[in-house]
Amino acid sequence: MTSAAFRLDASTRIGSGHVVRCATLAHALRRRGVDTAFVCRALPGDASAWLAAQGFTVFRLPAAADPLDQERDAAQTRDALAAQGDIDWLIVDHYELDAQWERRLRSRAGSLLAIDDLADRPHDCDILLDQNLRPHGQSDYGTRVDKRTRLLLGPKYALLRPEFAAAREQRSAARVPDGRVKRILVCFGGSDPANCTATALSALAPASAGIERIDVVIGSANPHRAAIEALIAASLPMAVLHVQTNDIAALLAAADLAIGAGGTMSWERACLGVPTLAFGIAANQTNGLNELIEHGYAAGTPELRRPEEIGEWIACALGNPALLRGLARRSMTLTDGSGCDRVVEAMLPSPLTFRLATQQDCDRVLAWRNAQDIRSVSLQQDEIAPSAHRAWFTAVLNDPRRILLIAEIAGIPAGVVRFDLEPPAASISVYRTPEAPARCGLIQQAGAWLREHRPDIRRITAEVLADNAPSLAAFRSAGYRPAHCTLSLELEPS
Repeated sequence: MTSAAFRLDASTRIGSGHVVRCATLAHALRRRGVDTAFVCRALPGDASAWLAAQGFTVFRLPAAADPLDQERDAAQTRDALAAQGDIDWLIVDHYELDAQWERRLRSRAGSLLAIDDLADRPHDCDILLDQNLRPHGQSDYGTRVDKRTRLLLGPKYALLRPEFAAAREQRSAARVPDGRVKRILVCFGGSDPANCTATALSALAPASAGIERIDVVIGSANPHRAAIEALIAASLPMAVLHVQTNDIAALLAAADLAIGAGGTMSWERACLGVPTLAFGIAANQTNGLNELIEHGYAAGTPELRRPEEIGEWIACALGNPALLRGLARRSMTLTDGSGCDRVVEAMLPSPLTFRLATQQDCDRVLAWRNAQDIRSVSLQQDEIAPSAHRAWFTAVLNDPRRILLIAEIAGIPAGVVRFDLEPPAASISVYRTPEAPARCGLIQQAGAWLREHRPDIRRITAEVLADNAPSLAAFRSAGYRPAHCTLSLELEPS
C-alpha cells in the first residue's frame, strides 16, 4: 500500500490553517488507497484529537522552544515515523522548516512535497505547492528550489474539500448575485487570537436592519467563545454561532457576503463566488490578501492595523451592491474546487488513456483549439468559426487516412491528438487541454498508441513553430529529432 506522512503544527498561536488544508489532502489521498499519518507537536490548541477522530494516525512530538531547531525536529520526526516502514510521500507544511529539514528527511521518503505560501525560504522537494496568486509565476521561487522541482502555483491547486465544488454548482444554478445582503457569514479562522469576530459583530449590530441571518463560525480552540456568545445574545438575535462546524460549504453557499481572514478560506469563498471583506490578521496572510484585493477578487485590508477598519469596510459594502456583484463575478474565476484532485494527480498520476473522438466532442475541441494559449503556438493562429470547425471535424472523423484521439487521465480530458496517415509515415498534431498536467507524457504515449494500433506506420513527423520552445522541448523529450528546416519570408506590399 502507498503511504504518506504529514509534518505540520497547529496551536492557538499558529492557527489551524495548515492542519485543515493538509487534512483535506490526506482525505483525498486516502480515497486513492493511501495510508496516511500525521506528525505534530504537542502544543496548546493543537489538532491531534481532531485528526485522530477522523481516523488518521497521529504521532505527537514534545513541545519545543521557539525558534524551532530544524535538526532536532528532523531527528524526532524520523524517530516518530520509524514504525511506519517505507514512506512514499512526505508532505511538510510548516513555516519554520525549509531545505535544511527536508534534506535530512530525504532518505526517509520516496518523494517530498512542500506546501508554502510565503516564497521566502529554500526548499529541497520534488513538488512545491503554493496556492497563492503568483503574478510573477515561477520566478517568485527562483533559486529557492531545484530546477527539477515541479511547481504547482496558484488557486487552481487550492486544497478544498469535495463539497465546495458541489456547492459551487448548486449556487451557480440557483442564484444570480444582485448585491443585496440578507445573509452574512463571519469567520476569522479557528482561533482568532485578536477576536476580530467580535469586532465584526459589533460593527454589524447597528447596521443589521434588513439582514435576516448572520452565521458566525469559530473553532473549538477559540479563547473568546464566551464573549462572542454574550455579544450575540445582547445585540444580534439573528446570529447563529457554529463551533468547529463541518458545514462551512453550505453556510457559504447561502451567504450574500462573507467577512473574515485570509488563508484557506479565501479559496473556499472564491470557489463559491461569495463577495468577501477580507482582513489580514497574521503575517503569513498579508502578501496573499494583497494580491487578491489589488486584483479585485476581494475587498478589505491586507494587513489589519486598526480594528475599526473592519467596521468601515462593512459600512461601505452594505451600501454598495455594485461592488458586491463585481466581487462575486471575479472571485469565482479563481478556483473551481478541483485543486486537491490536481495535487493528488501530480503526486500519484493516473495512466494516460486514449479514445477515438466522437461527434459529441466537437464543441469542446473547438473551445480548446480556440483558446488563446493554444492559438498562439499553432500553425494556424486565427480563431476558427464554429461552422468551419464542425465541417472540418465531421470530415476528419469520416476520413480513414486521419485519426483523431482524445487523451484522458482518470476520465478527465488531457489532450487532443490528430494523426494524418501516409503509410509508412504519419504526421502528428497535438495539444494539451487546460486541465492537463504539464508533464503527462502526451506526445510519447500518443506515439506508443499509434505503434500499437497501426504497425504499418514506421515514422512520425511533427511541424513546430521555431519560437515554440516548450513544444520543441516536449517533442525532443519524446524522442523526436530535427529532420529538415523550413524558412519563411514575409513580403511587404510594394
